[in-house]
Amino acid sequence: MPPRPTMTRFVEWWDDHQVALFLAAIAVGAIVGLALPPAAPGLEVAIEPALMLLLFATFLGVPLVEVGRAFRDARFLVTVLGVNFLLVPLLAWGLSRFVADDQGLLLGVLLVLLTPCIDYVIVFTGLAGGARARLLAAAPLLMLVQILLLPVYLLLFLGPEALGVIDVEPFAEAFLLLIVVPLAAATAVQALARRRRAGRMIESIMAAAMVPLMMVTLAVVVGSQIAAVGTEALTLLRVVPIYVAFVVVAVVVGGVVSRVVRLDAPSARAVVFSAATRNSLVVLPLALALPTPLAIASLAVVTQTLVELLAMVVLVRIVPRLVPATRASS
Repeated sequence: MPPRPTMTRFVEWWDDHQVALFLAAIAVGAIVGLALPPAAPGLEVAIEPALMLLLFATFLGVPLVEVGRAFRDARFLVTVLGVNFLLVPLLAWGLSRFVADDQGLLLGVLLVLLTPCIDYVIVFTGLAGGARARLLAAAPLLMLVQILLLPVYLLLFLGPEALGVIDVEPFAEAFLLLIVVPLAAATAVQALARRRRAGRMIESIMAAAMVPLMMVTLAVVVGSQIAAVGTEALTLLRVVPIYVAFVVVAVVVGGVVSRVVRLDAPSARAVVFSAATRNSLVVLPLALALPTPLAIASLAVVTQTLVELLAMVVLVRIVPRLVPATRASS
């Protein structure tokens, strides 16, 4: 048997050690961000391109026929929408009561916990053996419904004055740049791969680059935000237990509901990740646009991102054990 190419060995190694590598990337980002605070703006600019490349690689690995089939899976779509927009808001409201005395923290917590993720959740779902094609098919619905319902929930939980913070533009921009553009590019490359060797080479390269791309994304997100969080660390410590509790309870809720409706294991894992992962990078511009007295809200959103990234790295290993592959659908 001929020896494996060096690159193949590298890819196999980082696939086998991806969780440790993700934690290392988070640590490097934190060290750089704390040691070089002036680098934060440059790292923040890099977040969007890094996410676009990561999602391009993710979408490229999902055959379009699977996405079309997933969009017709009504039971999965209803489940993921019900969990995110009926059960999770109740959880978010309950947890937000612990910071109800601080309007800025309260608003930041609600902004981020009421909005389900539509970008890197697809990547983590795939890493855990979840139905990433089904979650990709659900992404437009998740984005549309959160745009419509976020003002409603803020009105219910905070009162009429909260509606002044809502701006559709960040949501529309994120959907275009993080879903439409990478998906269109992946579609073009998949079509090219059916006819040309160049397309197949791009597919191979991007598949091999998934772990490094995730590492870069984690590092730039953490590096760009960690210094700002550090300036208000004592205040923000109040929201850390809230975000940890949210992940734990959301995982349980997603798992229980998936079992009740008898989803297969990959779909159940996708529901769990969707319930636990929030749209922090999209709602951050909303929080940054708030008046100065509420400025802590943006740091509360960033803190959720940092807690969530660590949680996702752990859940990639834990969720497959909580929802074993032997689970059958009805």
